Amino acid sequence: TDSTLKRALRRLDQRPYALRDRVMLLLSVRAGLRAGEIAGLDWSMVTGPDGRVGRLLSVDDCIAKKGGGRRIPMHPELRSALCRYGATVPRRGPVLSSARTGRHLRANSVVNWFIALYAEIGASGCSSHSGRRTFITHAARHAHRAGASLRDVQMLAGHRSIEVTQG
Repeated sequence: TDSTLKRALRRLDQRPYALRDRVMLLLSVRAGLRAGEIAGLDWSMVTGPDGRVGRLLSVDDCIAKKGGGRRIPMHPELRSALCRYGATVPRRGPVLSSARTGRHLRANSVVNWFIALYAEIGASGCSSHSGRRTFITHAARHAHRAGASLRDVQMLAGHRSIEVTQG
């Protein structure tokens, strides 16, 4: 819910890696990325040739489930968070790197991060996939406003089957 998202964002603002953590949450809720896609995201997938954060997020086949890469319009809130975070870190390599190794996070680390965050704010039943479900549901409910169809939502979600998107 909107209130759960607001509680999560307020909690993240209190953390040592607040900018990074905000980006991680927004990649789930505002771009609908899976944990493995969040972990594998590279700066080259969110920046243009000029090195600035672009208006499209490119999920390359190499990080997408079953090689189902796609391009997702960047939500303004996510773009703003990426710009602020990008001003504090080198814009090459992983967007979200491990504080310990400096390399890409592991998908399981992202899953555990979401579990811990939702437990901290008392959001029972939430997981790393909750933000993705929220993104897809929101896109499906509002697609008609942009002249889009459920097939367009399917493409944004990276689903191979329209039945999965309908579910």
